[in-house]
Amino acid sequence: MKQSPIPTRTVPIQPPPPGLPLLRLGFRPFYLGAALFAMLAVPLWAGLWLGHVPLDLHIAPMLWHGHEMLFGFAVAVIVGFLLTAGKAWTGLPTPRGPALGALAALWLAARLAAVAAPYPVYAALDVALLPAVAVAFGAVLLRSRNFRNLPIAGILLGLALANLCFHLAALGIVPLSPLSPLHAALGFVVVIETVIGGRVIPSFTANATPGLRIPPRPRLDWTALAVTALALLLWVFAPAGVFGAIAFFAAAGLQLARQWHWRPLVTRDRPILWILHLSYAWLAVGFALLGAAQAGWTSESLGVHALAVGATGGLIIGMITRTARGHTGRPLTVGRAEVLAYLLVMTAAVLRVLLPLVAPQWVVGAVAAAALAWSAAFAIYLFIYTPWLASTRVDGKDG
Repeated sequence: MKQSPIPTRTVPIQPPPPGLPLLRLGFRPFYLGAALFAMLAVPLWAGLWLGHVPLDLHIAPMLWHGHEMLFGFAVAVIVGFLLTAGKAWTGLPTPRGPALGALAALWLAARLAAVAAPYPVYAALDVALLPAVAVAFGAVLLRSRNFRNLPIAGILLGLALANLCFHLAALGIVPLSPLSPLHAALGFVVVIETVIGGRVIPSFTANATPGLRIPPRPRLDWTALAVTALALLLWVFAPAGVFGAIAFFAAAGLQLARQWHWRPLVTRDRPILWILHLSYAWLAVGFALLGAAQAGWTSESLGVHALAVGATGGLIIGMITRTARGHTGRPLTVGRAEVLAYLLVMTAAVLRVLLPLVAPQWVVGAVAAAALAWSAAFAIYLFIYTPWLASTRVDGKDG
């Protein structure tokens, strides 16, 4: 008797995710653009500052440098991170495909317009990005009733307002020093680092360390955030003096106490973690230096660069390696080249902040060396991560 064949189950082949891989999730184009801009813009600024690069800008080179490192570099990473995290936090899609491409193109157009277009065109392009991202991000949070993260959308709008004030001041429309909005913008970035860092750094540390438990300390967290915000508000809106100095010194101490609770020493064998702890420690360094500047003991620029290079630059290189690995389906471990990139960013911070503090006569060489170290770090990132950011996840999933 002829037996009927045993039916076999066929596993359907999953179609590839739709659209260009580069435009499937926010981190892809914005991390790529931010790293490329960081690699090019800082050496360009150093050349301008040293008088070796002739470039006709509409504003003072120092203002261009400060603005572009905040609203060109840091904001690009913040936007890429939030558009990616927003999907993970809510389960709802964030801009992708043509919509994401339009946001990335707007960011790029503003960077090019800064050196190649009339200033009003540059200002209009530059001001448009953050409100658009805040609306898109906030809408996803509201639809999912994720009210916990709505203040972050408010911070994006605060950054947008600071950016608008900068351009109005630069155009002479409002009687305001353009430095004040830049300080406010740096303050908003620091608040984001305090909030997001307080969530992810202890979580990443505990998850990667068997048996480690880091219990929450909400009272310390809220006190550190409140004192940090107070110190930054006094810095932006009040004359330098004793109250600002006390607030910054207190913020430095509270941030150190908060971070020590996260057990930073257990991460010394895991570079993808110690870079986050080491970078976060620069917040306390920056606050201490700004406190000293408020008291008239040192230059304000040292504290600004401790926050901008050490804290912000370090947290960015740490997060754009970790999140890019995770969201492209790769293991959360880094190789020697990435560790070198981490060390180069930290070296840039030491050269730009601590060397001029102890040896002011070496400031010219220190700035030039810091710019080269910074640029090399992001060149390494681009060499490793550009193919990953521009291609499908290794596990075939969307995103």
